[in-house]
Amino acid sequence: MKIVPEVRPLAAGMNIVLIGPRGSGKTSVSRRLAAVTGRGLLSTDLLVSYESEGASIAALVERHGGDWRPFRELEYQVVVKAAALEGIIIDCGGGVVVDLDAAGEEIFSERKVAALKRHGQLVWLKGDAGRLAARIRGDESRPSLSRTNDAETIMRRREPFYRLAADHVVEIDGCRIPEIVERVGTVLGL
Repeated sequence: MKIVPEVRPLAAGMNIVLIGPRGSGKTSVSRRLAAVTGRGLLSTDLLVSYESEGASIAALVERHGGDWRPFRELEYQVVVKAAALEGIIIDCGGGVVVDLDAAGEEIFSERKVAALKRHGQLVWLKGDAGRLAARIRGDESRPSLSRTNDAETIMRRREPFYRLAADHVVEIDGCRIPEIVERVGTVLGL
């Protein structure tokens, strides 16, 4: 039996917001979607880098002794600005659905998700955490997500947050970018 995704057409002016863990293809999918739809494209990670005078995320986190809180705060500011625009595609960093509590533990980011939902539909590019972690292993451009947990553990722990945030879930396992783009278009009624 084939599972047919729920189609909820995108209202005029609404943003397409891609969420999901590292390695899920958000950047490639967002670029292809922008080309196909003619929509503008913003990357929250690139905007954070811009706001931090060109510093990479790794450098920004390192500048704060491995503390992700300053990055998450800057990410929130960027999300609010990007989400205020209409009719664009927003390529979100993998941790956009989290904030950090006082102890430095990840919690669901109601504030970032609410800002993104104001003018957008959130599409979770969902894949197997083990496969995604293997895909990003050894990528020096991505800072360590945690000093104590590996990427796969963190991805699995964030799954409930993605589920809570998502308006749509697009399964990506075994799919190439064009097929993922087609699936995103289908669930959004494009």
